[in-house]
Amino acid sequence: MEYMVLIFVVVAAVVALSTVSDRLGVAPPLILMLVGVGISFLPMVSIGPIDPEWILAVILPPLLYVGAISIPTVELRRDFSAVGGLAILLVVVSAIVLGFIIHWILPGVSLPLGIALGAILSPTDAAATTIVKRLGVPGRVGTILQGESLLNDATALVLLRSAIAAAGATVSMWHIVGDFLWAAGAAVVIGMVVGWAGVRVRRLVRDPAPATAISFLLPFVAYFPAELLHASGLVSVVAAGIVASQIGPKHLDARQRISERENWHTFEFLLEGAVFLGMGLELSGLVMDVYGGDATLWRAAGIAALAILVTQLVRGGYVTILLKAQEADIARKTRRGERWRHVRSTLDSPPQTPSPRQEALLNRRDSLRERLDGADPATQARVQDRVAQFRSRVKRYLADVDYLIDQPLGAKEGWLLTWAGMRGVVTLAAAQTLPVITPHRSLLILIAFFVAAGSLVIQGGTLPWLVRVLRLDGQDTLPEGELDRLTAELDEAVDQWQAPSSESASDAELALARLRVRRQALIDLRSTGAYGSRAMSVAWAGLDAEEIGIQIRLSGE
Repeated sequence: MEYMVLIFVVVAAVVALSTVSDRLGVAPPLILMLVGVGISFLPMVSIGPIDPEWILAVILPPLLYVGAISIPTVELRRDFSAVGGLAILLVVVSAIVLGFIIHWILPGVSLPLGIALGAILSPTDAAATTIVKRLGVPGRVGTILQGESLLNDATALVLLRSAIAAAGATVSMWHIVGDFLWAAGAAVVIGMVVGWAGVRVRRLVRDPAPATAISFLLPFVAYFPAELLHASGLVSVVAAGIVASQIGPKHLDARQRISERENWHTFEFLLEGAVFLGMGLELSGLVMDVYGGDATLWRAAGIAALAILVTQLVRGGYVTILLKAQEADIARKTRRGERWRHVRSTLDSPPQTPSPRQEALLNRRDSLRERLDGADPATQARVQDRVAQFRSRVKRYLADVDYLIDQPLGAKEGWLLTWAGMRGVVTLAAAQTLPVITPHRSLLILIAFFVAAGSLVIQGGTLPWLVRVLRLDGQDTLPEGELDRLTAELDEAVDQWQAPSSESASDAELALARLRVRRQALIDLRSTGAYGSRAMSVAWAGLDAEEIGIQIRLSGE
């Protein structure tokens, strides 16, 4: 009965405080945590520390899964180098820098243990993504932040495990590298298998309710086998979600997709709110548990402030390098893209007076055509298939170049990426996994809490103001005319489609067949990256609504 009352109170509090935050213009994670902190110090409230296993094994998997199935995969592929650098290289560098500083400040803390705390303080929280999306910042910035928060948790936890092992025994660098590669590689394979199998199983279940229930189990099906094999369960969950989001539209009907999307959105809203509320509720008990006088409390606060400053400086330096690298990459890809466009233009519309280079290209094309005309049908089909694949790759490459040119990462975006690197619940949960025999364990946990809470209050509280000052709000909109062009391509696919000649097919059945043609065309266009995820999502939503309407008409016939 007590647990039922607690669940009711938490749900009611999350709903009420989130509504209040919308009216006040304050980010929901921030106000939830602050209210939790206030409640924790009430005399009648006694909240003990939350078991970190609940956060790492029960709460994080579904949160990461819903983040993975909702992340724009086309944009993630285009910015994977930036996301990977922030989620892996930056975490490692930040952990090492913090490790040396903490080892210097606290002589009783060895360097490996200092790096362990650095790993705890390094991963960013998804709260920044929630805030920036509500403000409508450029989609590319939101994708980078979301991808970073999905992947850097696993990097930090694997590094934490290796650092703890190094603190208790002699562990070689090769052992740490091998452990990391295994944790990531095995987890990706397991997650991909689970994501693929989950969609296949749900395809066999036509009822949306049990199909959605199966999707709620997938994060844990991906997490626990990976952990048993000493791989990263969190990486496995992310891989499962990305695979499911990629192949789901091809195998699941509209009712299943809509049911999954709406139910996961509600579940994410409640779970994320409960996490930040619980994070605040822990403070009183945590302070009382580690409290050893004013010196201990102020020492922890001072070290936490220094850690926040250091992580922001390191992040700012890394983002500066990232922006320079992006400029060079765009310049290189633009030059290559122009060459491909020139080749395509020459082949599609040969000039009347071609240059020597163009003439050589056209002669080579004609020679290949002559050789192909004399080949057997199987060879001709194989070559035509390769040509089609090559054209698709070129089209995708040119679309990627256009995306990078249209959404550059400038100084404003760099400031936002730097300031949005706040810490959160993973930092606190990871700190509580430190072994009981760890020297200064209570102090280290308190430092982690102050870093997480402080960064959420300082950075989270000022992030909306920074976005407005940089004039980056309200920019996450559809490019003008993009949805119209996408709709025209889908209409063209239907026009080229040969309708079945059977006279027994009803109007609704023919409409459903035409809708399937549109959906397949949309899947093909997604693979080329010719359109952004926002336009694709609008088109998918329209097809889903149309499909449900057709199914209702079919059921009434």
